[in-house]
Amino acid sequence: MSSDFLSRLRRTARRARLTLLLTALWMPAAVTAQQGFASLEEQMTGEEFRAAGLEKLTPEELAALNEWIRAHSLATLDSPKYAASGSVANTGGSEESAPPAIEEMERKPIVTRINGSFSGWDGQTVFRLENGMIWAQADKDKFYTQEIRNPTVTIKPALFGAWKLSVEGYDEECRVERIQ
Repeated sequence: MSSDFLSRLRRTARRARLTLLLTALWMPAAVTAQQGFASLEEQMTGEEFRAAGLEKLTPEELAALNEWIRAHSLATLDSPKYAASGSVANTGGSEESAPPAIEEMERKPIVTRINGSFSGWDGQTVFRLENGMIWAQADKDKFYTQEIRNPTVTIKPALFGAWKLSVEGYDEECRVERIQ
């Protein structure tokens, strides 16, 4: 066998091992995400639970707190902060028809409009949409354009549960996470 063939065979074997390793590392995270939210009682030790004073809450208060944490902290994990960004793609919002909760969303493309002006994204942009949804940029990509009003956007499912936002008329897209 030629050394060139053996070299290619070794590279292919290394790639296969790397792919297998990455798959093995990714699987537990995907399974954990699919299993859902773990309540405070499940996440904390008894000592931590008592130290935080949570044993004083009624079962209803504790359930409400767990629901709030599930709805907010998971949705905003690694999302930009409103106050820190200073970069909101638009203003306003319609509450006529409430959008579905994050966990109820089907993984189908969403076509709607940005409320207000749009001039691109800067790594921390928050997108307020005509349908009442609010999405935050989840990557650090930057894209700038001349300001336009109420452009049509498409948010489509991507790999590993991610979502991509694109603006009609432009070939650019950024990864986004729904925060409301």
